[in-house]
Amino acid sequence: MSAIAGILNFNQEPVPYEHGRSLMSSLEKYPSDSVQTWQKGGVFLGCHAQWITPESVGEKLPYFDEERQLAITADAIIDNRDELFERLQVSKEYRKIITDSELILLSYYKWGEDSPKYLIGDFSFMIWDEKRQRLFGARDFSGTRTLYYFHNHLNFAFCTTMGPLFSLPYINKELNEEWLAEFIAIPGMHEAVDVYSSVYKHIKQVPPAHSITVVNNKVHFSRYIMLSDSGEKLKLKTNEEYEEAFREVFNEAVTSRLRTHHKVGAHLSGGLDSGSVASFAARNLQKDHKKLYTYSYVPVDNFIDWTPKSRIADERPFIKSTVDYVGNIHDRYYSFEGKSALSEMDDWLRILEAPYKFFENSFWLKGMYEEANRNEIGVLLNGNRGNYTISWGSALDYQSKLFKNLKWLKLYGELEKYSRNRGIKKSKLFPIITKKAFPFINKFKKDRNNYAIPSFINPSFAKRTNVFEKLLNNGIDIHGMPLNAYEGRKKQLEQLFFWGLTGTTATKLSLHYSLMERDPTNDLRIMKFCLALPDSQFVQDGLDRALIRRSTKGYLPNKVRLNQKVRGVQGADGIQRLTPEWPLLINELDNCFQDSMMAEFLDLKVLKDALINIRCNPIPELVFHKDFKILMRSLVLFRFMKASFGGR
Repeated sequence: MSAIAGILNFNQEPVPYEHGRSLMSSLEKYPSDSVQTWQKGGVFLGCHAQWITPESVGEKLPYFDEERQLAITADAIIDNRDELFERLQVSKEYRKIITDSELILLSYYKWGEDSPKYLIGDFSFMIWDEKRQRLFGARDFSGTRTLYYFHNHLNFAFCTTMGPLFSLPYINKELNEEWLAEFIAIPGMHEAVDVYSSVYKHIKQVPPAHSITVVNNKVHFSRYIMLSDSGEKLKLKTNEEYEEAFREVFNEAVTSRLRTHHKVGAHLSGGLDSGSVASFAARNLQKDHKKLYTYSYVPVDNFIDWTPKSRIADERPFIKSTVDYVGNIHDRYYSFEGKSALSEMDDWLRILEAPYKFFENSFWLKGMYEEANRNEIGVLLNGNRGNYTISWGSALDYQSKLFKNLKWLKLYGELEKYSRNRGIKKSKLFPIITKKAFPFINKFKKDRNNYAIPSFINPSFAKRTNVFEKLLNNGIDIHGMPLNAYEGRKKQLEQLFFWGLTGTTATKLSLHYSLMERDPTNDLRIMKFCLALPDSQFVQDGLDRALIRRSTKGYLPNKVRLNQKVRGVQGADGIQRLTPEWPLLINELDNCFQDSMMAEFLDLKVLKDALINIRCNPIPELVFHKDFKILMRSLVLFRFMKASFGGR
């Protein structure tokens, strides 16, 4: 794992020493195990390395292959090493020591621009091909590692983070108003629909699932993989065969992510995804006489759970059930007393180099990294992508599909069993299924009011940037209506802007805290396997998320595995944490709405009305309320603009 950087001068003039030095000096704020550079004529490559895997210790990176005339700098952990060893005919002796960056280089030498198709893992890299006089690079299919770049008629420069690029004399820091308009107008958590853009006008990024080729002063992109749920389905004879096949591919995804010379940790909630990851990881680590260290967020001690009966804010009973059942786990619980969305805001802006929206969970997400760093964790596992892979399968959405396709007998059986499992009368479920199957019959006016985040972009700014038309063309519902399971997964697969946020957050947190967040549920092998399964494997006998529930028998306790009654919710104590800071929060929002720079971008009337609603009433339920959401997003933006552009 590394921060990488580089410069290519198109006029073939040597890269000035001070330019390379300024790039690398700007990365010194991150801890490192090694800082190395390579330069030849008009090409400069650098690597600010953090050694996570055993093979990376002492690695020479950037690395130049004299025989093949190829130089590489890489931020990568490759998970299908054994497969690549065979394909690339790597000698058995060399397999024990070959680095991931060398494997990427050998892949490029064999397959050229098709090489990213053969790589599984978390990566971004750039290769200088001396013979062809071109730069070639790529990001992994879901963009788990970032890669930014600048391009003009004389230079191409790239880096894992944006800040170092501004140390170069020919790159100016200017606001990208189109990106900002999208950030404000999109009600969901994703930032922008333009996957090439960033918050800065002159800084672009390589999109997830794309390769980049720089040759003859031209930049070309190619999407090297397209995932789809409409391909040929896997057909096995029994449930047991599906479960066995799942456990095999999932175990491979988990074990390949345990490769570190440090300790292994994991986020652990009371749910199926993180619990499954922890269970498989703990079992495999035990074979090597190692423990799994888990990190769990819990509310502050005096928190009174106000959430609905179907939700649970303190998941300790379910977490402890998993820990006791699985074994070989050293569990840790953190409430991060004294921390809040406000107290952590400036740190997040420095880390991300951009505004963000996930304020509700910001204090504990960052806190987990801090604690894991103190405990010398090298790999921190999670199950973030599980909702679209291993635990996909909404019973109600599946039943609505059966209804729409007139499969009445199958529908009746599923509805009967689901009703019994959940303790809900069929008479209450059927109207929900009908609405899901035929949403045009009922416009969900009540639901729309519940979910809609008010538009708080300045109408003049929106018109100037044409943002609403752009969002419409990209299938974004500006009212923020939730998607059903099928629509949600389809958009995740087709629209790359859904992927970006996770990778941005994970990359920049990892650099600050010198540990790698890794998600087995996001493994490309897992993704392809799950997409090939028939729907009946995900919803079965009235059981939602049926595949993972069945497959983890013997791996997870029934309390967690078969739980259909409650789901965990994080950040429910957010307002309680903010109560001591409430006057400061209100005062800062007042200042924000008096700022002429913010008035250019935000609809101050909408925001002032929202502020009136919450000013004197910090009740716990506010934390997920639409008024509070837009106010906090505005405040994050206000602080970012002040820090980055001052009195612009």
